[in-house]
Amino acid sequence: MWHYVGVAYSHGKQITNASPEARFFLSPDKALHRQYEALRAYFVEDLSSPDVARRFGYSPGAFRVLCTRFRQEPEKSDRFFRAVQRGPQSSPLRDKLRETIIALRKKNLSVYDIQRELGEAGKEVSINFLAILLREEGFARLPRRRDDERPEIVRPARAAVADVRELDPSPRSFHTSFAGLFLFAHLLEGFDLGALATGADLPGSSMIPGEQALRCALALKLVGTERKSHIMSHVLDQGLALFAGLNAIPKRSWFATYSSRLGSLKLKKLMDLWFDQAQAAGVRRSGSFDLDFHSVPAHTEKEPLDTSYVSQRSRREKSVLVFLARDAEERILCYSNAAIPKSRRAGEIIEFAEFYKKRTGSYPRELVFDSQLTTYPSLDWLNKNGITFLTLRRRTRKMLSWLYSLPPSMWKKVTLEALTRKYRTPKVLEEMVGLKGYEGEVRQLSIVDLGHEEPTVLLTNNRKEGPPALITRYAHRMLIENGIAEAIHFFHLDALSSMVELKVDFDLQITLMGSTLYRMLACRLPENYQRAHAKTIFENLLAVGGKVDVGEQRVVVTLDHKAHNPILAETGLLDRPTRMPWFYGRELVLRLK
Repeated sequence: MWHYVGVAYSHGKQITNASPEARFFLSPDKALHRQYEALRAYFVEDLSSPDVARRFGYSPGAFRVLCTRFRQEPEKSDRFFRAVQRGPQSSPLRDKLRETIIALRKKNLSVYDIQRELGEAGKEVSINFLAILLREEGFARLPRRRDDERPEIVRPARAAVADVRELDPSPRSFHTSFAGLFLFAHLLEGFDLGALATGADLPGSSMIPGEQALRCALALKLVGTERKSHIMSHVLDQGLALFAGLNAIPKRSWFATYSSRLGSLKLKKLMDLWFDQAQAAGVRRSGSFDLDFHSVPAHTEKEPLDTSYVSQRSRREKSVLVFLARDAEERILCYSNAAIPKSRRAGEIIEFAEFYKKRTGSYPRELVFDSQLTTYPSLDWLNKNGITFLTLRRRTRKMLSWLYSLPPSMWKKVTLEALTRKYRTPKVLEEMVGLKGYEGEVRQLSIVDLGHEEPTVLLTNNRKEGPPALITRYAHRMLIENGIAEAIHFFHLDALSSMVELKVDFDLQITLMGSTLYRMLACRLPENYQRAHAKTIFENLLAVGGKVDVGEQRVVVTLDHKAHNPILAETGLLDRPTRMPWFYGRELVLRLK
């Protein structure tokens, strides 16, 4: 703003009550506009040069120079008023193809059909080009057309509608891309998926009963389908459909609709029943568990979700908070809970302990988790119920200052055994401390020289183990993060960010089932595979096609040649008949080619 703004003049007289419209001309605030009004006042209104300079904020010398330059410019209007530059008013390509495009549109062809017709004639045009031309000619968008109204082109094959009543029992042969999937049919022999579906009251229909719905979701989880929207690439595979007990795999829209019918009570009941059946099938429980939260990003503006820190994106955003419990020794995800509100997060650890006691008759032996999982009163509850815990303590500035002020003589050097890492001789300060809300004292280990910039502080009620064993045990807790990474990368525990809004709590329960089956298979493999991730087992051993021969009494699946096939012979699952109650009670036999 210039110092003259707010003071208006007309014919040399100051105007104090000028309207806003008049002030636009009398008090300009743009440089070119100010120059124009100043020059006009001097040359048209015949005001003196000093008066004009004073009114419009110029020095007398600067305004004289401005007048001199204006007199010397031959085209004075170009300085203040520029003609609007307009682009070409015609398009040679558009005009050349106009009649052809209009004729094609009159044949009821869409812009994509027209683009394809012109492309076959060697004339490449864009969809935007066609849309502009048709709009110029007054054509509206085409209404939705029936299939018989569309031009004859090559279209994707149409898969059959999933219907258990159409499952063909007649003898036949076909090739499948998922022959390795049938190894899980042997492992599922100790489970009753029909009883699971009935006991959890899973919804079903005469076309897709509850058991078949569960088998479909489990089959896609076991083969690591990256997105539920990618189901469409598998709908023609007869082997995948046979494993699920249907004539065809349902389309992706069915999965989104089906998962929306499952409430939290049904899913918790499903988890309870699966836990019990897994124990009956011989799945061992060590009693030692790693616990953690995981945030599943949610791309939705409709749901009133909390914001949580998403580690893979290093930021806070709307997400579904998931609680996971993983058996530390058996390496099996065995408990989950989704969409936990902030008010109940601290009590989730107690919910898991009560779940485990209800299913096994006793509380877990040991729980290991980080400082964000629960509160000091919850630690007191664990201690009173005889549950050993090991957790990090949140470090305050006061605590760090005190630790840094301690003399070196107070720290004790220890050696970590059987831990392949660079920092194997950290220094430890061990003491008993009191916590707010915790009855009595708890053991605290402060650790330095462990490869971190700041000291690591552990809290535990375990008074039997020495510092090396406790430090090593907490280091192994990182395995649950590896387990979660496995669920994300292979089991794809990120359903809310996919194209199909599969409910994350339903996806969680199917992930637990898939994790259990993969660990059961790993226990049958040679030692070097027994600690392998599910993705490694699938890619090396199970990602193999094969021929399926359906007979009157049995179904024979012959696996194609693959370098790792001999390892499958070590499982004892080949050439062993297994009954298929979901396929008319026939026997299943797997063989190598």
